[in-house]
Amino acid sequence: MTEPREQVKRENARLTARLALMALGSFAFGFALVPLYDVLCAVTGFGDQKSLARASEAAPQAADESRTVTVEFVADLPNVGSWEFRPVLTSMQVHPGKLYETRFVAKNLTGHDTVAQAVPSIAPGSVAGYFHKTECFCFTPQKFSQGEERVLPVRFIVDRALPKHLDRITLAYTFYDQSIRVGQR
Repeated sequence: MTEPREQVKRENARLTARLALMALGSFAFGFALVPLYDVLCAVTGFGDQKSLARASEAAPQAADESRTVTVEFVADLPNVGSWEFRPVLTSMQVHPGKLYETRFVAKNLTGHDTVAQAVPSIAPGSVAGYFHKTECFCFTPQKFSQGEERVLPVRFIVDRALPKHLDRITLAYTFYDQSIRVGQR
């Protein structure tokens, strides 16, 4: 009777070891996802948030007046009620090569002073290399007093080299309250 019991104990120990290895492997894979995603973005040029969140060195070019591209602006909040965030214009017609400015409005409804950060994204992802921001509120965290409302500018150029079949770009920002993300409340 002790032999089957010993066999069950060995099988349980083996199963426990396999499950522990699987949990450890899952943790390691989850930890490696961010660097792997960054490498994928760098290789393909799609979704590269780092290039979207820094100022471009692009200078205005001679505008291509024969071509018009629609740029749409989207504002998003990860939670409802603590902020008001919206674009002043929902879209604009632009000529590639020309410098443009648009604005977003943010209002702190949290009930306390806080810091917020905007995270940009652009669609379709293939246009990220042709959309150059020269000034953006997303480059640095924004300090807001309780109840403060602020107009936040974005200056950009759509590169003349944008493929001709692309005539619509969506620039979206998600506005995060940093105090919620780091538990400073």
